[in-house]
Amino acid sequence: MNIIGRKKIFLTVSGILVAASLLGVGVFGFRQGIDFGGGTLWQFKIPAAAGPDQKDLEDFFRGELALAGDIRFNLDSASNILLVRLGVVPEADHQRVLEGLQTRFPTIEELSFESIGPSVGQELRKNAMIAIVLVLVGISLYIAFAFRKTSRPISSWKYGWITLLTLFHDIAIPAGLLSLLGTYGRVEIDSNFVVALLVVMGFSVHDTIVVFDRIRENLSVSRGKIEFADIVNQSVNQTMARSINTSLTLILVLIAMYLAGPITLKYFILTLLVGVTAGTYSSIFVASPLLVVWHKRKNPI
Repeated sequence: MNIIGRKKIFLTVSGILVAASLLGVGVFGFRQGIDFGGGTLWQFKIPAAAGPDQKDLEDFFRGELALAGDIRFNLDSASNILLVRLGVVPEADHQRVLEGLQTRFPTIEELSFESIGPSVGQELRKNAMIAIVLVLVGISLYIAFAFRKTSRPISSWKYGWITLLTLFHDIAIPAGLLSLLGTYGRVEIDSNFVVALLVVMGFSVHDTIVVFDRIRENLSVSRGKIEFADIVNQSVNQTMARSINTSLTLILVLIAMYLAGPITLKYFILTLLVGVTAGTYSSIFVASPLLVVWHKRKNPI
């Protein structure tokens, strides 16, 4: 398969997706969960039989206890777990609300109660951004160091830069999707979203290193007798089946988990699914073509 010969098509597709994702994040932003924006997450177990109606519970929270602000309810019908998201609730109000709730609905059971203030959420958000940036820079420096003995026809630090670009590609696309879902589907991001992005980066860089390592091996064998673009294309084809098969096994598991898994992990799994798919694409159709583009830019003849 002549991947390098069609590199403009593949890079254009990636460019459009990344540009659309960045535009979405810039225009819509993210709907922040309680981890980052502050608020309360309350989980209840509702009996499968003779349990309270969800609408009655909503009316109870909204009306009788006069809780102000935006209140959101999500019911996982498979496990009969109700998630209630609302503003910051002090502990005194927590006990008052819980007592009234259990008086009216004796069969309901409280599973967990988490309330985070805005200042704590802001600190978590800052730390999450620092973690993502440090991982991006750290992985790029590691790639540059690992390929330090590869200097011709392209130096080792360029492998690191291209890895950085592909990793940014792999996290930008799921970030854009979550931004869109936050605007039109009221989907919130939390610390699980950051964990998912870090997992995507780790998985993606593994595929990229496999391709780059094969390029390094083929360069040492050819000793300048074969054009760089041909070596890259040959290396990508040699590793493509392994990359796709490895990723496909994970993608199938993630699809099953997304369809049958708990509602609390639904968008964590979706972020992984989109990110792993983008990472598989970038390791084959983005990283290696960028090597060739950079090489030709410095060696136009």
